[in-house]
Amino acid sequence: MSAGHDHDHAHHKHDHAHDHGHHHGHAHVHAPANFNQAFAIGIGLNAVFVAIEAFYGWKINSLALLADAGHNLSDVAGLVLAWGGALAGKVQPSSRNTYGFKRASILAAFANAVLLLVAMGSLAWEALGRFSSPVPTQGVTVMVVAGIGIVVNTATALLFMRGSAHDLNIRGAFLHMAGDALVSLGVVIAGGLTLRFGWNWLDPAVSLAIAAVIVAGTWGLFRQSMHLLFDGVPEQIDLGAVKGYLQSLPGIDRVHDLHVWAMGSSEVALTAHLVMPSGQPDDLFLKDMTQHLHDQFDIDHVTVQVVKVPFTRPCQA
Repeated sequence: MSAGHDHDHAHHKHDHAHDHGHHHGHAHVHAPANFNQAFAIGIGLNAVFVAIEAFYGWKINSLALLADAGHNLSDVAGLVLAWGGALAGKVQPSSRNTYGFKRASILAAFANAVLLLVAMGSLAWEALGRFSSPVPTQGVTVMVVAGIGIVVNTATALLFMRGSAHDLNIRGAFLHMAGDALVSLGVVIAGGLTLRFGWNWLDPAVSLAIAAVIVAGTWGLFRQSMHLLFDGVPEQIDLGAVKGYLQSLPGIDRVHDLHVWAMGSSEVALTAHLVMPSGQPDDLFLKDMTQHLHDQFDIDHVTVQVVKVPFTRPCQA
């Protein structure tokens, strides 16, 4: 038979929405709603900046500014991806999609990581080319426009900072904007030193260093989002501790078919078979177990099957 909190799941989820913030202070429960304004502001700011950068790049015939405008256009695409993933994650489940589209937020985080890695690869390729044929600096205009980029990208990154620790999709948006603020800072510093000393090699050297730093930071997002796409156990969950807790409960002989996976970038689900020779536990037992899994392990969606004697072939978990 199937047991767990199927009967009172709706009631538990209602309590969860209230209790989660109270117990943990996690921003991710309400992340999609709270970050709508952040996404709108970030996309608007960056779209305006791309237009400014492209205009001045065209006006002073600066390939560097035009190329960076193209790169910053990828920021807008990245924010649109992240916002789309967050909104899709709020779509209500249906008879055709019983989980809704929660996984869209993981897919958006993965796409954002790929987009950023590709952008950094193109930046590194351009920088390597400029070592063999250095481009003279475009002067103060480049530094001023890059300075605006620091302000725009930093301000946008700050909008997502509070949610970046708990929601992989929001973390993707934060990393993308913080990385570009670093790129703009490097352009200003390299531009100033080149103007002062005529070091045309400095701009590509700084670009390569920045690209390496951003790739190092983004690799974790890429690896983690891919891991979750393939139903991997979220990194913050200790599967051994979860199994140990379940096996320590009175009446449970053993636990098998234990699965823990991410439904979206901020919601975790668990299913398990509990072998209880004494028979079906009461609702209070299941309620307390569900509440503990939520409070201790941050697992939101729990479904268990209770049997006296296993009648299915157990999987490895």
